[in-house]
Amino acid sequence: MKKIILLLLAIISGIAFSFAQTGSNVQVKITNGLLQGVVETSGIHSFKGIPYAQPPLADLRWKEPRPPKNWAGVHVADHFGPQAMQPPVFSDMMFRSNGKSEDCLYLNVWTPAKSAKEKLPVLVYFYGGGFIAGDGSEYRYDGEALAKKGIVTVTINYRLGIFGFFAHPELTKESPHHSSGNYGLMDQHAALLWVQKNIAAFGGDPDKVTIGGESAGSMSVSAQVASPLSKGLFRGAIGESGAVLGNLSPVPLTDIEQTGVKFAQKAGATTLDDLRKIPADKLMQLAMGIKFSTAVDGYFLPKMPQAIFDAGKQMHVPLLAGWNSAEVEYHSVLGNDSLTVTNYKKALQKLYNDKADDVFNAYPAATDADVAQAATDLASDRFIVFATWKFTDIQSKIGDKPVYRYLFSKKRPPMVNGQGNGNSLGASHASEIEYALGNLSTNKVYAWTPDDYKVSETMQTYFANFIKTGNPNGNGLPQWDKLDSANPKTMVIDVNSQLTPVTNTARYILLESFYNK
Repeated sequence: MKKIILLLLAIISGIAFSFAQTGSNVQVKITNGLLQGVVETSGIHSFKGIPYAQPPLADLRWKEPRPPKNWAGVHVADHFGPQAMQPPVFSDMMFRSNGKSEDCLYLNVWTPAKSAKEKLPVLVYFYGGGFIAGDGSEYRYDGEALAKKGIVTVTINYRLGIFGFFAHPELTKESPHHSSGNYGLMDQHAALLWVQKNIAAFGGDPDKVTIGGESAGSMSVSAQVASPLSKGLFRGAIGESGAVLGNLSPVPLTDIEQTGVKFAQKAGATTLDDLRKIPADKLMQLAMGIKFSTAVDGYFLPKMPQAIFDAGKQMHVPLLAGWNSAEVEYHSVLGNDSLTVTNYKKALQKLYNDKADDVFNAYPAATDADVAQAATDLASDRFIVFATWKFTDIQSKIGDKPVYRYLFSKKRPPMVNGQGNGNSLGASHASEIEYALGNLSTNKVYAWTPDDYKVSETMQTYFANFIKTGNPNGNGLPQWDKLDSANPKTMVIDVNSQLTPVTNTARYILLESFYNK
C-alpha cells in the first residue's frame, strides 16, 4: 500500500521520485508518464525502448523530431524499440531490437541509482555504421558495464540513410528554418533535450552529461560539438575514430538537394506528398547505392564545421578522442596488387599525381617488407584517422578545455573457431568498442584472453573517469597528459598502456593540404 501511495503522489505532483521496485520490475516517473523497467541480476535498473520523440511517420517523415506525447498508465520499457530502417550491410552488427521500422526514435537507459537524488554522471552514446546502419540495441553498446562504474548510460536510435539525411528543395522550402537533411543529427539533438528533461528521474545529473560515439557516432559527436543548437546540453565529448572535418566534412545543402531531386525523379514522385506516401521498405530499396551525406543545412550546421571551429564557435568542452592502429588494411591503396615498393609507388602515382613523392616520403617503404605497414597507415589515415586527428588538433588549439588523444593498438585475439583476427597489422576499425564499454563477454566471436580483459578494464576506467570528471586519470592508471600541440603525446592503449611522443604529425599536415577547408 505504501508503494501505491508513493506512486500516486508522484503522478499527482509530476515530479521525479525514488525508484519504486517490485521484484524484478522497477517504475519511475518522467515528464511523459510512468515507465516500468527491469532490475537486472547485477542490481542495475534498465529501461529499454523509451520514446524520446514522436514517430517520424507520414507527414513527419523528413521533418525535425517532435517531442513525444504523454501516455496514460504505465509504459513497459523492458525491451528495445525497433531499429531504424537499414539494409543488412555490416555482418558484425548483432541486434536485440524489435525488428526495424521507420518508427524508430527510442532510447535506452541503464542506471545504478536507487534514488532520483543521486545526481550521477551520464553518458549518451551514438552508434556507428556510416549513417546507414546501426542500433542502440547492439550488444557491444550495452550500458550495464559502465552503469556498474557509477554512470547512467544512454544509447539512442536515430534515423539513417534516406530517412535521416535526405534533402530536397521542397523540403527546404517547407521548413521553418529553410533547411533540410541532417534529420539523424537532429534526432540525436532531440535525445539530448530529452536527457536534460528526464535524466534526473533516473538518478542522473543533467549538468554532468558526456556524449560519445564511434565512427559515424564519433562524427556525430563532432557535429554536436559544432552545432549551435547543442550548446549547454553536455559538458564533455568522447570520439572514437571519426569527425565531420577534412575528408569527412559535410557537403553544401545545394549538392545534397540535387541528390534528392534526382532520387525523386527515379522514384517517379513529383511532390513531397508522393515521396511521403512511398512505403518505407520500397523507399529504402529505391535508395540503395545512393549516398545521402551530412549537409551544411544552415540550421543544425550553419557553416562548414571547419569554419565553426576556426572561429571558436564550437562548444568548448573537454574532449577524449582517438583512433585504432590499423583502421583498414592496405587494399584501399594497393587493391589486389602484390606488396612491392614498385606497386606501392604506382598506386601513389594514381592517387596523388605530382604529389606522389611527397606522400611516399610521409609514408615510406624502404623494402617490400615495409609496404604493408606503410600502405595500411595511409589507407587508415585516408579513411578516418585524418579527420579524427583534425578534431583533436583543432579543439586543442582553438578550444580552452583539455583534449586527451589515444591510439588503440590491441589486436583482437583469434576467433573461437580458430581463424584469424581479421587484421594482423593492428587494431581494426570498430574493434575497440567492446573494450571501451566493457562488453567483451557479449561478443562470442573471439577467444578473449586475460590480456584482453586487462586492456578493457584500462580503457573502460579511463572513459569512466573522463565521464565523471572531464579527466581520464585516476589511481592505478598510467598518467595521461592533455594534448600539447608544441609537444604532442598520445596514450597508446594496449596490454601495457603508455603515453608516447607523437612522431608522425607531418603526414597529417601533408594530408591537410589535400582537403579544402
